[in-house]
Amino acid sequence: MSGESHTPQAGGGDGQTPITAAAVAAQVGGRLIGDPDVAVRGVAPLDRAAAYELSFFSDQRYAGWFAESHAGVVLVSPAFEHAPGLPSTRIVVEKPIDALVGLLSRFHRTEPRAVGVHATAVVSATATIGADVTIDPYAVIGEGVTIGPRSWIGAGAKVGAGSVLGSDVRLHANAVVYPFTELGDRVMLHAGAQVGREGFGFVPRPTGVVRIPHVGRCVLEQDVEVGANSCVDRGSIDDTIIGAGTKIDNLVQIGHNVRIGRFCFFASQVGIAGSSRIGDGVQMGGQSGMANHFSIGAGASIGARAGVISDVPEKETWSGFPARPHKEQMRSQAALVRLARLLRPLERLLARDAEASVSTVSQGPDVSATGSSS
Repeated sequence: MSGESHTPQAGGGDGQTPITAAAVAAQVGGRLIGDPDVAVRGVAPLDRAAAYELSFFSDQRYAGWFAESHAGVVLVSPAFEHAPGLPSTRIVVEKPIDALVGLLSRFHRTEPRAVGVHATAVVSATATIGADVTIDPYAVIGEGVTIGPRSWIGAGAKVGAGSVLGSDVRLHANAVVYPFTELGDRVMLHAGAQVGREGFGFVPRPTGVVRIPHVGRCVLEQDVEVGANSCVDRGSIDDTIIGAGTKIDNLVQIGHNVRIGRFCFFASQVGIAGSSRIGDGVQMGGQSGMANHFSIGAGASIGARAGVISDVPEKETWSGFPARPHKEQMRSQAALVRLARLLRPLERLLARDAEASVSTVSQGPDVSATGSSS
């Protein structure tokens, strides 16, 4: 197995080689105030940044942090370039957060990688392995698998028979690609992710429950990312397809026959039931779910913990359970709050009436003497 040493990025800023304030300003197109030779080698929030780290300041809420920050260099918006604070080396940019995002790759220390097949990996003789592929210890590559150039199969990962992986695919440790699954270029599966398994399909029979054979495929198009311990089922009689550029967080379940469009985002613990249809650019918040055979239109947003049990039109925002348009959901919640306030006087009145009734009963009937015989 050939070795490949880690080379710091030109100009530094990879956590090992520092990058100067002047170089940062040049990359983001900002205006430098202060010492151009101040060097940083990491990124941190204002309240925790050290003298060797870069931070940003673009919101008045964090003025207190900025005043006492020890950051070596701070990206600031024009409104705060003269704000009182310890950091004297400042780079003025219109959108500090966007500028920081563009810089982050300079501060990311890449994981060491050795091109080649590790001695403990099990690779079928019928597999086709592209150029500059890395296969780490104890990975298993099944029969007839195709792996594109520059892909990286992590330790303990498994690729089932007949699967096709494009170029620059990354499978992290213990990821599992079930047989006959297709992954496009630059697909990434994080640790423990499993794609292409048979879905949750059963038919009750007099003699017991019978599993439905799943003959469909599981296809992840280019630039799809699947988070740690998330699962994507293969199709039963149709294909499960995840559109290009879609990002899936950790602990997400996507059922069989689901079709998801391009550039969608699914936060942690989202659940998509079988045969659902989701358009391009849909976003679903954490712990939201979707019942089977419904659809969500392109550009729609689903709030956290929402339960979708009907079709959602394009570009609408829905929330709650059952999910409905967000403004309608908010009006409903506000009405419940108002109703509670209206009920309190009535409850107090009823309580007083009940106390009065109890008091009358406890005193008993008014019986008095009416005279005596002589």
